[in-house]
Amino acid sequence: MHDCRKDAGVGEGSDTERDDEAVRRFIERFALNLTEAGMARMPARVFAAVLVAEDGRQTAAELADLLQVSQAAISGAVRYLTQLRLVSREREPGERVDHFRVSSDTWYEAVTRRDQMIARWEQDLQEGIKAVGPDTPAGARLEETRAFFEFLRDEIPEVMARWRKQRLADPAR
Repeated sequence: MHDCRKDAGVGEGSDTERDDEAVRRFIERFALNLTEAGMARMPARVFAAVLVAEDGRQTAAELADLLQVSQAAISGAVRYLTQLRLVSREREPGERVDHFRVSSDTWYEAVTRRDQMIARWEQDLQEGIKAVGPDTPAGARLEETRAFFEFLRDEIPEVMARWRKQRLADPAR
């Protein structure tokens, strides 16, 4: 029988031995945190499982085995994660099995894409301010929210540039 835990990097030897149970606890704990932040539970579990794989990729069968769920559950979760661009689908030449991969730049890319969404939110909030009136309590709340998003959008490029500089200075980190 094929041991998907090995493919998941669970129990695989390297510079330090991985602890199967600790890895599973991490997957569930990190998935819970992602769920509390708004991600659906199964996609959060799948994302965490792919994230901890030694090579950053898993097949649906490996994920189903590791998470003890059906491949149908994995399929729905992967569809959601690919739409968010948190994982990508790839296939080796000559293989029939898809692998789902997390890149090392996943968070960088996700935050960078948020910039466009934040700009749309700002525009929507501006329309809301006009609709309720800028001098009303609701208008003041909407303006505070719009100003926060404007601040965040202005700061993101500088933060991302500092991150790129840090990564170039210390790529092993």
